[in-house]
Amino acid sequence: MTVLAYSENSDLATETFTASRELANQLDCEALSIQLDELDKSIQVNGKVAVLKSERHLSGNPDLIVTALSNLVPKLNASVILIGATRLGRQVASQIAVRMRVSALSEVRSLKVEDAKLTGVRAVYGGRFTAKVSSGIPCVATIPTGTYQKNEGSPTSVEIISLDRMSEKVVHIETRPKIKGSTDIKTALIIISAGRGFKKKEDLLMLEKLAKRLDGAVGCSRPLSSDLGWMGEENHIGLTGAYVHPDLYVAVGISGQLQHIAGIRDSKIIVAINKDKQAPIFQIADYGIVGDLYEIIPALLKYLA
Repeated sequence: MTVLAYSENSDLATETFTASRELANQLDCEALSIQLDELDKSIQVNGKVAVLKSERHLSGNPDLIVTALSNLVPKLNASVILIGATRLGRQVASQIAVRMRVSALSEVRSLKVEDAKLTGVRAVYGGRFTAKVSSGIPCVATIPTGTYQKNEGSPTSVEIISLDRMSEKVVHIETRPKIKGSTDIKTALIIISAGRGFKKKEDLLMLEKLAKRLDGAVGCSRPLSSDLGWMGEENHIGLTGAYVHPDLYVAVGISGQLQHIAGIRDSKIIVAINKDKQAPIFQIADYGIVGDLYEIIPALLKYLA
């Protein structure tokens, strides 16, 4: 019996493998990190690794990844498949669950084996509450970022698994690497985040200047990354983005919908800047400034100069 761990995101792959090792200890079986040949050099875990090698480009293609993982399940006698909860990972997890005809637990934390079932907790109602969920084994589960400690190190063993020729419905054209910020928002002690209050992308420059003055990282609410594309997905904070816990979180022009609040609840101090005094963000803020960000941010920059 085996617990499989997979994510195309290098950081989340190490977290997912940590979860797999904890479950493997409870099930008295092996944990195995599944990696793709074109990405394996960027992922280092302290444990057993299986590298999938194919003539096709696997990364970014959910159809091929689903086919590859589904074929491995019976060969490795996999009891639980843990997948990083990225946009691609969610697609892969749901399709594998359908193919295997098993349950899928989404965005779960604190995984345990209880009464021959996999149990965990997940955020509900925009992060206001948590719900305990469970599934029979075998099953599939997705792991959100920031849930487990990273298990980094040199692999104890590496096995190359060559895949047979697979048909694909989606043809890979090219891969464009994301431009990552210099500071990881998941570990930053100070985060300055932007919301819909910004009128255009160029105006984010003053937010970046503020973050630099405070030696912090820049984040954003979902609309700026997913809808407008002004910032990368790695900057997105919220229910479907990163969960952060900085010493100081400054929300600039963010209304404070439940999806965003879920990702910042663990911040030690929250400061909100918004011209709408009825904005929900003020309900959880430790300090609030009601005013136009286009006047307040320049004033702060002048003060911090």
